[in-house]
Amino acid sequence: MQPIRIVSTDSAPGAIGPYSQAVVHDGVVYCSGQIGMEPSTGELVEGGVEAQAERALENLAGVLHAAGSGFERALRLTVYVIDMNDFAKVNAIYAKRFGEAPPARATVQAAALPKGALVEVDCIAALG
Repeated sequence: MQPIRIVSTDSAPGAIGPYSQAVVHDGVVYCSGQIGMEPSTGELVEGGVEAQAERALENLAGVLHAAGSGFERALRLTVYVIDMNDFAKVNAIYAKRFGEAPPARATVQAAALPKGALVEVDCIAALG
């Protein structure tokens, strides 16, 4: 059995609770949710749900890279939004990242997200 490897990177905000940015096991990386928080300041980016979705995906990309993977190896993502009326805006940002061969995905409306975020994204990916 392969050991579990914890992933931590400065390319994404540090965990704001008792969890790891990602865990790698048996060729798969399991990423915790990322919100639109600027890693250097710990503050949510300004510009609404679209800016937060972009930043959340950038943060997730940083975690995936640190784990030895990337969006091209993504298997499944979950997108959490505070307001399902923002679905089209978030979907447009998401589509730019994944193009013609997107991974499986679920989108869920949440009552609240950490730090008052408007969107959060988590991911499961294969290692590169």
